Amino acid sequence: MPIPCVECGNRAILKRPKNRKELCKECFYAVFEREIHETIISNNLFSPGETIAIGASGGKDSTVLAHIMKTLSDRYSYGLNLILLSIDEGISGYRDDSLETVKRNQMQYDLPLTILSYDELYGWTMDAIVKEIGMKNNCTFCGVFRRQALDRGAAMLKCDKIVTGHNADDIAETVLMNILRGDIARLGRCTAISTGSDGELISRCKPFKYTYEKEIVMYAHFKKLDYFTTECIYSPNAYRGHARTFLKDLEKIRPRAILDIIKSGEDMSVKEEVKMAVQRTCERCGYIASAELCKACIMLEGLNRGRPELSVGKNNKRKKILKMSSETATNDSVTKLSSLRQSFVTKDVTEMF
Repeated sequence: MPIPCVECGNRAILKRPKNRKELCKECFYAVFEREIHETIISNNLFSPGETIAIGASGGKDSTVLAHIMKTLSDRYSYGLNLILLSIDEGISGYRDDSLETVKRNQMQYDLPLTILSYDELYGWTMDAIVKEIGMKNNCTFCGVFRRQALDRGAAMLKCDKIVTGHNADDIAETVLMNILRGDIARLGRCTAISTGSDGELISRCKPFKYTYEKEIVMYAHFKKLDYFTTECIYSPNAYRGHARTFLKDLEKIRPRAILDIIKSGEDMSVKEEVKMAVQRTCERCGYIASAELCKACIMLEGLNRGRPELSVGKNNKRKKILKMSSETATNDSVTKLSSLRQSFVTKDVTEMF
C-alpha cells in the first residue's frame, strides 16, 4: 500500500533524513525552501539593497545555494544584488572542471560571475603547494588561502556579505573537530550563522545551517540541478574525513544527532579567566590576524623560503617565521599579496571590531 505524504496526502516518494517524515516531491520542495526562508528571516541575514557574493564552487551545496538564493530572492522580494564568486585553487583535473559547471550556473541563473585564482593572489597554485609540502597539511594551506581569497574577492566587488553553502553536517563536523583539537577560539564561533560580529571584514552567512546534506543532495537530484560531483583529489587524507565518518555513524543511530551537536556547540561557553587571542590587522596585507602577520602571510613566508613546515603547527614554529619575515621581502608572491592590501584597508578598520 502506498505511503501518503504527511503534508498533502498524495503518494510519498521520500523520507526526510532530518525527521523521517514521508513527503511527495512537491511538498519536499516547498518544505525545504520554506525552512531556509524562515532561517534567513528569523536571523535577519540580509537587508534590501545589499550586494551578496555567493561562494560558488560548482558542487552540490553551492549550486543549490545559488538556486535557492535566486528563487527565494525573487519569490519574497529580498531586494538583493546577487553575484557568483568562485576561487580557482589551481588543482588540475578538479577545479578547472568544476569551474565549467559554475560558468553554466551563471547562464542558468543569469547572475554575474567573478573568478579569482590562488596564482594571481598568492603566486602559488595548490598543485605547486602539494608538490612542495606533500599530501600532509595541504588542506590547511588551502583552507586558509581560500577563506582569505573569498574575502578579498568580495571586498574587490564591494559586496556587503558573503553566503556560503555550509550545511548542518559541515557545522557539526567542525564542532567535533574543534573539540578534538581543543580549539576553544574556533569552537566559540563555528556555530554562528553569521560571523560578521567576530572581527571579519565582510560578514559571512550560512543559510543552510540547519539543512541536512542528504536533503541538499535530494533537492539537487529531484530538481535536476547542474552540479559537479567529483571529490577534490587532495582531500582523502583530510582530518575532517574522520569527523565526517563518526558523524554519519551517529546519524544512522539518531538522525537528530547532527542538530544536537550544533546546539551543544552553541551552548558551550568559555571561562572568563581563559585568555583568548586578540584580533588585529596583518602588518603586511591588512587582513585580520592574531599576530604581526596573518596565517596566509605566514604560510606564504614559509613556502617562499622553502620552509613550509614552519608555518603549520605549534607557536614556536610560527615565531621562527615571524622572525624571518622581519627581513625585507622582495619575492613576487609577497609583492602580489601586499598590492591587494588596499582592498581591505579602504574599509574603515574600526568596522572590524
